[in-house]
Amino acid sequence: MTGSIVFDPLLPWGFIAVLAGLAGLGIALALWRGLQGWALRALAALVVLAALAQPSYQVEDRAPLSDIVLIVEDKSASQSLADRLDVTTDAAAAIATDLSTRPNTEVRRIEVGDGEGDTGTLLMSAVSDALAEEPSGRIAGIFLLSDGRLHDLERTPDLPAPTHLLLTGKETDWDRRLIVQNAPAFAILGEPVTLTLRVEDDGAAPDDASTVIDISVDGEEPQQFDMPIGEDIELPITLPHGGLNVIQFTVPTEDDELTERNNTALVQINGVRDRLRVLLVSGEPHAGGRTWRNLLKSDSSVDLVHFTILRPPEKQDGVPVTELSLIAFPTRELFLEKIEDFDLIIFDRYKRRGILPAIYLDNVRSYVEQGGAVLVAAGPDFASADSIYRSPLADILPAEPTARVFERGFQPTITELGERHPVTAGLAGPETWGRWMRQIEVDPIGGDVVLSGIDDKPLLVLDRIGEGRVALIASDHAWLWSRGFEGGGPQLDLLRRLAHWMMKEPELEEEALWAEPTGQTMRIIRRTLDEEIGAVTVTRPDGTEEEITLEESSPGRFEALYTGPDIGLYRLAEGDQTAVVGLGPAAPREFEETIASGDALEPAVDGTNGGVRRLEDGVPGIRAVGEGRPAAGRGWLGITPREAFETMDVTQTPMLPGWLVLLLSAGLILGAWLREGRRS
Repeated sequence: MTGSIVFDPLLPWGFIAVLAGLAGLGIALALWRGLQGWALRALAALVVLAALAQPSYQVEDRAPLSDIVLIVEDKSASQSLADRLDVTTDAAAAIATDLSTRPNTEVRRIEVGDGEGDTGTLLMSAVSDALAEEPSGRIAGIFLLSDGRLHDLERTPDLPAPTHLLLTGKETDWDRRLIVQNAPAFAILGEPVTLTLRVEDDGAAPDDASTVIDISVDGEEPQQFDMPIGEDIELPITLPHGGLNVIQFTVPTEDDELTERNNTALVQINGVRDRLRVLLVSGEPHAGGRTWRNLLKSDSSVDLVHFTILRPPEKQDGVPVTELSLIAFPTRELFLEKIEDFDLIIFDRYKRRGILPAIYLDNVRSYVEQGGAVLVAAGPDFASADSIYRSPLADILPAEPTARVFERGFQPTITELGERHPVTAGLAGPETWGRWMRQIEVDPIGGDVVLSGIDDKPLLVLDRIGEGRVALIASDHAWLWSRGFEGGGPQLDLLRRLAHWMMKEPELEEEALWAEPTGQTMRIIRRTLDEEIGAVTVTRPDGTEEEITLEESSPGRFEALYTGPDIGLYRLAEGDQTAVVGLGPAAPREFEETIASGDALEPAVDGTNGGVRRLEDGVPGIRAVGEGRPAAGRGWLGITPREAFETMDVTQTPMLPGWLVLLLSAGLILGAWLREGRRS
């Protein structure tokens, strides 16, 4: 029970003050005139003013509330280093035991793990959430058990009680870390991309001037280089292939180093072609020639060289050569000197006319075997005696003409194999495609038939020759689709996929294994022309293996989701297909800085009169200190008892009831009147 006087004025305090001023003037006037009753008048005015203030005696029935002490335990990834986690758990238990022996004290233990994704340690966010659930008037102290490496310092709340940081690290800790300061997402094939690397030593590190760095691409045998410590080094790297390139940098781990988790950095760069160089040779002008040209020119990344043979050698019309405005076909320059500069050569309805000698075509064959690509769009001449098949190119072409040409309408059909091949898989609406009106009969001698035509005869045949690729379209009527004949068809998608497959774009490989990472989860994808595949073997960063079974999501495509337990490089293998992928960030925030330090939290701790102590010196004792007093000393930390309470009942008794005010004021006024009247 506690009692106090409270006021509940009948009028605003300002109005009461004005009345008090007027009363004071009246009393002063009475005193100046020498009236004997001025004192009684003053007492009467005081009674009236007090009545207007309406004082009451308030009695509260209070129930004391316990003090609350927060113990925040940092259990993020950086706390797993050395023995920090055990030290944190033991210290939290010791502090909780000490507090439990104190009367009227409750303990709230809060664990803080890693933030979602790569957000790091959100220590202050956890403190803010805990304070939002408790009345600030009951918080007697906050103990933070952490290495001091937090990543949300800007969210530090208004701390209502002494806050202390108990550091888990040791003075002798040191760590070496590898930093990749710039890592582009894309790079042009054949051109070096510059990465900036840096090796830093933190804490009580030895005086080493340099170390060794291993660099490997896609898990291949690493190369070693000397690396100075504490200096930025620019390293030019040329990507070996298109698509995803996983580059791993590693510095060796010293025996007494704090952790090896930040000695490795992964950089994933997509290799892209700067320009695709295409040579298009049209044997004669025809309606489909513009289709090829429009397709290739519509892609800004394609450099197209197009020659159409308008005046073959057998055409003698008597026009002097000096008066012709045609460009001479630079056969030697294109097919001997600069053939390696092209990524793709297209022969569109080309036939032997003596323009390209056999030695030039034999050079084209060698170009394919060494990694080039040739596409033949066959017209009626492919079935004739002048066919390009009757040349050294026969050794690389996947089908042989039978000399028959079908001149009737037919609808192209995706073969069973074509349903699984990335060039033709998933092409929209084959049942609505328009017809083509000509097909050259060919007998396949190799490769994969992905489109068929009349009587299921091969229409599109793809093959690999040596290091290169060859495609044969047994019709010259693909252009009907681009004109919308009978509804048209996916001519643009088909020819673009075909061109990109021939130029070895990774996303169009028919036999491929890769993974698409998202955080620490990856989607494993296996594409194949086979109907069944085996399990994919996943090798984790620590060398352990696990087999993952993939399910067929579409013809020729098998998928599975896999969550990696660790950040780092994962190797995938299925049959003769292999892949590597990096999970997690290149440099996790939790391991960017691993040496325990109270520098970041010291301003917030000092603002509450708290202290920063290392747990390697022992768990400090706990004392009760007054509010505003220093709460940290040698071997001890303080909490401030709040003496909070809950009001159970309130009773108010008026100190000046109405009848008493009337009696006192009337008596005093009457007394003043009688005194002044008797004198007169």
